[in-house]
Amino acid sequence: MTVTDDLSAPAGVPVPDTKLAREATELVRDTVSELIYDHSRRVYFFGSLQGRNREIGFDPELLYIGAMFHDLGLGEPFHGSGRRFEVDSADEARRFLRAHDVPEDSVRRVWTAIALHTTPGVPEFMEPEVALVSAGVEYDVLGIGYHDIGDDDRTAVVALHPRPGFKQRILGAFTDGVRHKPETTFGNVKADVLAHYVPGFERGDFVRTILDSPWPE
Repeated sequence: MTVTDDLSAPAGVPVPDTKLAREATELVRDTVSELIYDHSRRVYFFGSLQGRNREIGFDPELLYIGAMFHDLGLGEPFHGSGRRFEVDSADEARRFLRAHDVPEDSVRRVWTAIALHTTPGVPEFMEPEVALVSAGVEYDVLGIGYHDIGDDDRTAVVALHPRPGFKQRILGAFTDGVRHKPETTFGNVKADVLAHYVPGFERGDFVRTILDSPWPE
């Protein structure tokens, strides 16, 4: 398909006009639902705006790839992987970047940004692209730092990528993406999703795991 991306720079944030970014847009748009596509784009815009607010220098192209791929692992092809969806997403981004001969340090940054985007309290202390993928996700999904971005900028981003019924729809996407591998939610936020939406789900217990380990007391 021909990419006819909107490069009008909502909120003054342009999408990187590079071959790598265009091919990432095409791949993700052809792979994920409209819900995940729009969410991923908003993550890029909101992450960029938070980077501007925090005066953090970052590579827009790497941030864009991280944002676009970060939820790819929720898709049906990965339901039986047995791995956290964040790792499946990160691995797909790594394959894409290596196929385009991107330097390994950049590949590592993107992989880490995606793999840690649901691990609060860590990414903010890492490389800018790692910190800002998480910042974009936290903004769009959780509303963290909601008032850090002005009303006009927020409205411009949402006008380009609307979020009708987003709260319930994204929770549904999370549920569908991990319900087939509930063991991967041990110790992370997706256990909360399954506890709410999957009858009979029993979350792992860290304390019980220690006490029941084969080690003698």
